[in-house]
Amino acid sequence: MGFIEAIILGLVQGLTEFLPISSSAHLRIMGEFLPSASDPGATFTAITQIGTELAVVLYFRKDIARILGRWFRQFQKSTAAGPEPIGRNDPDVRLGWLVIIGTIPIVLVGYFAQEYIRSTFRSLWLVATVLIVFGIILGIADYLGKRMRSIEQMSYGHGIAIGLAQMLALVPGVSRSGATMTAGLALGYTRPAAARFGFLLAVPAVFGSGLYELVNSFGEPNQAFTYAQTAVATVIAFVVGYAVIAALMRYIEKRSFLPFVIYRVLLGAVLYVLLATNVIQPT
Repeated sequence: MGFIEAIILGLVQGLTEFLPISSSAHLRIMGEFLPSASDPGATFTAITQIGTELAVVLYFRKDIARILGRWFRQFQKSTAAGPEPIGRNDPDVRLGWLVIIGTIPIVLVGYFAQEYIRSTFRSLWLVATVLIVFGIILGIADYLGKRMRSIEQMSYGHGIAIGLAQMLALVPGVSRSGATMTAGLALGYTRPAAARFGFLLAVPAVFGSGLYELVNSFGEPNQAFTYAQTAVATVIAFVVGYAVIAALMRYIEKRSFLPFVIYRVLLGAVLYVLLATNVIQPT
């Protein structure tokens, strides 16, 4: 694989990471249609996701700075000279704890299920199936969800539930943003609230996964891309991803997820046909 393929995959990563259509599935599928006709691999996928998560940090920098600042202030002792400490019932403090607690499921499963993440989970038959199934579930949640709760109203139980949904995104085709948005909608949160929490929740998990894969890649002789090629793809994913976040947050203010549901079902169906006719191979 070369720089042109890395650039294409970086574009795909940036375009699809924040849409509920699964960036890992698109990278897996796109790899089959590039000249090398091979899977870019879990390592390349995880590292390029660092770029898109940097876009999240930049876009939500004010939210992240405020949450971090108030979260640390809860441990501050009360003094006459300094500001008053903040209680754990403060919305930002609670949101900080929710991100921490909600990250635990994907960290544990991601660490202990490495063998499946790198092999079984990347079968295109499985990708096609979960694209359709979770697309339909997203459509149902979006249609039936009450969409009344704001992110400030999120409880610890709901945060854990959304964290468990994020864990499912270890399977390409589920979609990290799609899973967290689906869970948020099902629990009655507005579309922007579900998306915002899902993006914030992904930051520690994706950075951790990307850095873990980056460190483990040193000394591995059979990487699909060189470090320079992966770096180029990561930068492209960052730039494109930032634009996609801004566009998506504007879109979901007034519109539903139905176009993404239809796209997922159609893509899954096309993938079934391609696999059944041996145009592409499942592994």
